[in-house]
Amino acid sequence: MIIAVGSDHAGLELKGQLGKYLADKGHQVQDLGTYTTDSVDYPDYGEKVGSVVAAGEAELGICVCGTGIGISIAANKVCGIRAAVVHDVTSARLAKAHNNANVVCFGERMITFEVSRQAIDAFLESSFEGGRHIKRIEKLNNLDKLREGNE
Repeated sequence: MIIAVGSDHAGLELKGQLGKYLADKGHQVQDLGTYTTDSVDYPDYGEKVGSVVAAGEAELGICVCGTGIGISIAANKVCGIRAAVVHDVTSARLAKAHNNANVVCFGERMITFEVSRQAIDAFLESSFEGGRHIKRIEKLNNLDKLREGNE
């Protein structure tokens, strides 16, 4: 699987740990930055990851900032992205099963590497349940179409 990863300076360490972990598992990891602890703006990296996933250049995106919140908001501004802030195995599993998330966001100040590793494993092992959730995903897709029409 091709996985795009990106972070601001506050998520640099966790992004690196997750990228290495995923590469060691055989995934192709595209690191979209940042690469130093110099202060940068999380919207830039949420947008980069979201754009790569939306374009089909990666199957999954992982974003990390201090809390996971800001970078998830940025990724969700990209049409076709369903980014979810994940704090544990359950939220990761349900982000895929119920929301068919294609970007997972973590907060380095909020979660340990071990918990994030378990969460990403749960996400990758889960699949979208479909069923009653399909109409909700269609409504999200319609929101993207409304936004595209206003640009």
